[in-house]
Amino acid sequence: MNGLSIVIGAICILVIGYRLYGYFFTKKVLLINEKTPTPAHELNDGQDYVPTNKWVAFGHHFAAIAAAGPLVGPVLAAQFGYLPGLLWLLIGAVIGGAVHDAVVLFASMRKKGKSLSEVMKEELGPVAGFCTGLAMLFIITITMAGLSMVVLGALERNPWGTFAVGITIPIAMLVGIAYKKTGNLIVTSTIGFILLMIGVFAGPYIQGTVLGDWLTLDRQTLALILPIYAFFAAALPVWFLLAPRDYLSSFMKIGVFIALIIGVFFVNPVIHFPAVTEFIHGGGPIIAGPVWPFVSITIACGAISGFHAFIGSGTTPKMLDKWEDIRVVGFGAMLVESLVGVMALVAATSLHPADYFAINAAPAVFATLGMEVVNLPQLSQAIGIDLEGRTGGAVSLAVGMTQIFTGVPWFTEMSGYFYQFVIMFEAVFILTAIDAGTRVARYLIQDFLGDVIKPLKRTDWLPGTIIASALACFMWGYLLYTGEIGPIWALFGVSNQLMASIGLVIGATVVLKIATKRIYVLTCIIPLVYLYISVNVAGIWMIKNVYWNPAASGYSVLNGVLSVIMLILGVVVVITAIKSWINLWNSPRFVKGKAVGEAV
Repeated sequence: MNGLSIVIGAICILVIGYRLYGYFFTKKVLLINEKTPTPAHELNDGQDYVPTNKWVAFGHHFAAIAAAGPLVGPVLAAQFGYLPGLLWLLIGAVIGGAVHDAVVLFASMRKKGKSLSEVMKEELGPVAGFCTGLAMLFIITITMAGLSMVVLGALERNPWGTFAVGITIPIAMLVGIAYKKTGNLIVTSTIGFILLMIGVFAGPYIQGTVLGDWLTLDRQTLALILPIYAFFAAALPVWFLLAPRDYLSSFMKIGVFIALIIGVFFVNPVIHFPAVTEFIHGGGPIIAGPVWPFVSITIACGAISGFHAFIGSGTTPKMLDKWEDIRVVGFGAMLVESLVGVMALVAATSLHPADYFAINAAPAVFATLGMEVVNLPQLSQAIGIDLEGRTGGAVSLAVGMTQIFTGVPWFTEMSGYFYQFVIMFEAVFILTAIDAGTRVARYLIQDFLGDVIKPLKRTDWLPGTIIASALACFMWGYLLYTGEIGPIWALFGVSNQLMASIGLVIGATVVLKIATKRIYVLTCIIPLVYLYISVNVAGIWMIKNVYWNPAASGYSVLNGVLSVIMLILGVVVVITAIKSWINLWNSPRFVKGKAVGEAV
């Protein structure tokens, strides 16, 4: 097997899926039309509700949803071989992830851009709404702290990376102001992109200078700076910092992977991994569980991810200029992210298996596998650092991408540069999810506390904006600064996919209310059934074999209790939904399709 065949096949499947299934789902199932204004027009406040060009909205949405998941998840899942991850990335994205993202975005826009917990409360009642809101706050706090830890690892004592990431902030502000004043997207985008590239490539030259010394920061300092930045990203008007920064960052994200695709076409790397490995039955050095259900838990973003529900019911529904933009922004961005995941999988599996496991497993664990490294010593020498035992997936992705890039004759001697660039690129990738996620956490807090403090419900109330933004940053910033997220980070995989299941629950409810044919509800029910079963099997497996197993290295009674709570919340939501679905199924109103924005 070679990388080129995988990439060409994946692109064809995703393009066909967008053109055929994307059109069917948005036009036939969701009945999207332009009879009513979008929330961005109806509630335009210049702060959160701002009509936005669909490509800027796409850039923001893609940058926000495509965090570490499509980069790291497929790399870790390569433990099972290239085939399980590839199948889940393509089938899961088209049938599950794109449907999930589009329907959550649509459901939020029908309710004037409200968060998923508020939508759930209106659609299925207060119990389901409370359980959803509690689950969302739990997951978003863990996610922000966990993603920030990855950024700390990339930027700690790394002035080049810190400069390149930090310079995107004033550039984004400049682009936001220029676009608001001129309305000329092409010119402002071009200027912003040029400045961004200058900032990126100037990074190496500040090392050893006074500025470089200032930007050589330790983990504790960075752990204070990141929440402070996120506070401003959450509190300032969306057009001023968040949207233009994410939009510009998406150029880098998509540009790097276009370059990687071109590199694959030039190099046509051999996939050294087998289709499936000996670890599909469990007992692997990276993922202890079997290929099912854990391939669908390990690969979240890239196939289907509950984190997308935060963005799809948070910032993006308040920005779309037209209802038709749901297909491009919701359905389309998910498929682009799937391609990112495929490229990450190709980069990882182009390494020799022994080299891959030597990077991603602790040295003591790797020693038990009976493998001999192949190219790792030469790669370590070319890059300039020892690569063994650098677990977590990010380093093996950077090494795999570097190996592909330097396979092009012009770049043979640039291994060290490409490696550092990819590490920095991953940090930018993740940071855009942190700022958007914090803004979503702010909305959730305003919805939750707004039942007690009524003005908090208003997103245009400045004191509420400041209080909720500060509280959101404090919640995950405290975990980041103290490092207390470590013991419960393993919960994220299961809880994230449980959140995606909840998103599909609300999607099935909305489809039953508006669709002209009952059978259309299968567009949400089929991925929901698979994902919900997978989540519960994985959660129970982790509780039994890891969290409540004293002999396991991950033994934690607390993690087990939290897992049980999360699974119970999911059961409550699903049971409530099934009762509602039965009533809707038997309702004579169902046979009359309703247009977007009409009461149903």
